[in-house]
Amino acid sequence: MSMSFAGETAIVGIGATEFSKCSGRSTLRLAVECSDAAIQDAGLLPEQIDGMVLFTVEDNHEIDVARSLGIKELKHFSRIHHSGGAACGTIHQAAMAVHSGACDYCLVFRAFNERSEMRYGAGVQDRAPAPTPMEVDFGWSSPFGLLTPAAWVAMFATRYMHEYGATSEDFGRVAVACRRHAANNPAAFFYQKPITLEEHQQSRWIVKPLHLFDCCQESDGGQAMVVTTLERARDLPQPTAVIAAAAQGSGEDQQMMKSYYRDNISGIPEMGLCARQLWEDSGLRPDDIQTAVLYDHFTPLVLPQLEEFGFCPRGEAKNFILDGNIELGGRLPINTHGGQLGEAYIHGVNGIAEGVRQVRGSSVNQVKDMQNVLVTAATAVPTSALILSRDAH
Repeated sequence: MSMSFAGETAIVGIGATEFSKCSGRSTLRLAVECSDAAIQDAGLLPEQIDGMVLFTVEDNHEIDVARSLGIKELKHFSRIHHSGGAACGTIHQAAMAVHSGACDYCLVFRAFNERSEMRYGAGVQDRAPAPTPMEVDFGWSSPFGLLTPAAWVAMFATRYMHEYGATSEDFGRVAVACRRHAANNPAAFFYQKPITLEEHQQSRWIVKPLHLFDCCQESDGGQAMVVTTLERARDLPQPTAVIAAAAQGSGEDQQMMKSYYRDNISGIPEMGLCARQLWEDSGLRPDDIQTAVLYDHFTPLVLPQLEEFGFCPRGEAKNFILDGNIELGGRLPINTHGGQLGEAYIHGVNGIAEGVRQVRGSSVNQVKDMQNVLVTAATAVPTSALILSRDAH
């Protein structure tokens, strides 16, 4: 059964702060700035916003942001779990909320000082003991050396390389493509700073087989967007980015970043679950997608995403990305804003904004004849994904 909101809801406003390594202001200030920009972009007034959907890891409370923006009443507010896996899930929830009538205009934002304050990439070794299931799990595994996100992903990457013959150079091609796209994006931290495959290979090891350039940035900043029904969207000033489909997925024996006990760890079954839902709900297929924003916190996990969505057979992503297929002019340009490797790490919400820009035709790396864009959220955790499309109306 398809989701009833598919093709009936839209993203109508996007807004962001600058992306930096030290914002110099509070996360609440960042949240208010990006949200105000998104509301203005949508052609709305703050008092018209009556819903919010956020990440559970968002530090800024709905009521504080509402008060700061001048939003008077909220009829819907909810949160999505699992850190970066929540990115497209927030849009999924917002779309259901506006389609059901729970609210009319729903604000989604993510704002943090992830570089200058809390660094997610630093690992769990300094966490205080706590009698919660997640902390107990870390207590069993972390003493054996699995301390950081890079170390957790290295396990999957090593197995993928063993099974399919992928190499560090294959991962590097993802980094090169993202940095090349970021080099054209004035909003990107690595604007005008492309890298070569040789430079990727020469960058220092973080956790083998991951080089420095295989790992995304740590960023300060905020990104927001506004969701409403397609009917309302058509009365607003911006070109409509239709939510053709959105889905969440958690696979069998799912764990946070460490699903090592499955029979196979070279795929991403929870992303495969999202893919099946998106194709069913939208009626689209891989050949209908002109560009994709694939969650690139670590390059090795981009390859199995291509496979889970059917852009290439299992184990053949390394061949798919050869010869510029994931760069502008290729079969499937990815992360045309530069991704989290090149633009900023805002838990994937800035990737959704790039999807909107591609639909609007306003991306700095605009893909020709763009009709449909795929966007994914974090991998190795319960995740989410969506397809945005141009309005055929």
